[in-house]
Amino acid sequence: MTRDNNLLGKFELTGIPPAPRGVPQIEVTFDIDANGIMNVSAVDKSTGKENKITITNDKGRLSKEDIERMVQEAEKYKAEDDVQRDKVTAKNALESYAFNMKSTVEDEKLKGKISDDD
Repeated sequence: MTRDNNLLGKFELTGIPPAPRGVPQIEVTFDIDANGIMNVSAVDKSTGKENKITITNDKGRLSKEDIERMVQEAEKYKAEDDVQRDKVTAKNALESYAFNMKSTVEDEKLKGKISDDD
């Protein structure tokens, strides 16, 4: 899905403490004004660390026709994108469950409570 995106700009949100997948809560906001200027911000809810970027089309990245074509393609492939997103969500949930089960089984505090037969 990301392979279909166009890079308009990038920034890093650093200083987020290590945590298992799914634990960090990052709130990302996209705002596009009437002039086509996009403001993107990201905030780590646990630390309050924030970063933002403003993206303008002054570099001639995309023509109006390119933008219109991309919007039409996005609408055309929305159903396929939804199916792909659901597959990725299910895979991530399964991996998270497996990681949590492995961590529980290997937890030293529980070693005596779980037999090999379990």
